[in-house]
Amino acid sequence: MDILERIVLDKRKEVVLRKSLIPVSQLESSVLFNKETVSLTNILKNSTSGIIAEHKRRSPSKAIINNSLSVQDVASGYQNAGVCGMSVLTDGKYFGGSLDDLLTARAATQMPLLRKEFIIDEYQILEAKAYGADVILLIAAILTRKEIKQFSEFAKSMALDVLLEVHNEEELQKSIMPSLDMLGVNNRNLKTFDVSLNTSKSLSTLIPNDFVKVSESGISTIEAIKELQPYGFQGFLIGENFMKTDNPGKSATNFIKSLVK
Repeated sequence: MDILERIVLDKRKEVVLRKSLIPVSQLESSVLFNKETVSLTNILKNSTSGIIAEHKRRSPSKAIINNSLSVQDVASGYQNAGVCGMSVLTDGKYFGGSLDDLLTARAATQMPLLRKEFIIDEYQILEAKAYGADVILLIAAILTRKEIKQFSEFAKSMALDVLLEVHNEEELQKSIMPSLDMLGVNNRNLKTFDVSLNTSKSLSTLIPNDFVKVSESGISTIEAIKELQPYGFQGFLIGENFMKTDNPGKSATNFIKSLVK
């Protein structure tokens, strides 16, 4: 089993447990459930930087990235840096995140928040809404076309933006549908963990212009972004680059200043 299959197997067990602990009615009655969402898609369309900055403590490929920072400080720092949105990893077992991280980020900032999670059930989309997310991530590699349609339409019914992530042409072809807002190309091969910007470049021409194009993974330099912009990418998810510093907000500020000058 590769890492993605292992994660999904554990996630199915986790969701069953969470459903037994917190009923849907409790999620729907949460204070944040009726909060108006902010569209990351619209912000990216009008941004000069396109940066989506991530809060990530660790990952299966890199082990510990940064365990010492408070989510609140990271979120405030990112907002002050002028990023377009913040990605919050909520998977506990493999990434050291939690839904509480999403709540904390929500309390600290007004910008769009993406719940970065391995979504395999509508229940997780309700959780995202209840904990203050504006955007959900769907991963084509772990979902059927029918599930992508079901989950994306369900998210749209709650005014959540949908970012769909693909790794290759086959995943892209099965995924294109009107209920998506953004198509993300993950430059990391999930089986080998090798990273190549060529993945984004080669898939860019196959993504219809109705969608905002987002490039994910392996983006750590201004040069990488400038290399991808001519291919129509308007969003750039930066996961580890800021988080491996002592002050992600300051690091993001300097990065964006250099990028847009």
